[in-house]
Amino acid sequence: MTKRIFIITTLLFASIFTSQAQEIPEHAIGLRLSESDGFWAEASYQARLSSDTRIELDLGVQGRNRYNALKLTGMYQWVFNIDGGLNWYVGPGIGGGLVDFDNDIDDRDDLETFGFVTGDVGIEYRFDFPLLISLDFRPEIYFDDYNNDDIIFNLGLSARYRF
Repeated sequence: MTKRIFIITTLLFASIFTSQAQEIPEHAIGLRLSESDGFWAEASYQARLSSDTRIELDLGVQGRNRYNALKLTGMYQWVFNIDGGLNWYVGPGIGGGLVDFDNDIDDRDDLETFGFVTGDVGIEYRFDFPLLISLDFRPEIYFDDYNNDDIIFNLGLSARYRF
């Protein structure tokens, strides 16, 4: 009797972990649109590291009346399956960039650098065809004079081609 319970329990746990396995694409490339102290358009690339981890690199641009900015963000993410093609993910990141201020008062341009640390939490859906969409939240802590606030709350929507 004890042996039968052990076998049934083992099979039950094995089926749970098998059904929770997700398929992270080897590569995914696309576009991330975000709002964080202004609109950002970002080229986004993801690469699988293991069965449940990946890296993400985003190169973003922002244009405003007073300045233009360029930023690069690198993220390390753990991916967890919810059901089928639906996953959630979380991870730390770091980034930096350039901002070009247009100063009409003294007729000169100022180019400055900035850096930040960030975290990421999001949800994504992997379709049966090679499309991956996601919605994520990234609080960013800046170390510079670029932003009026030291912490920016970045909300993004992404669409990526997976291959």
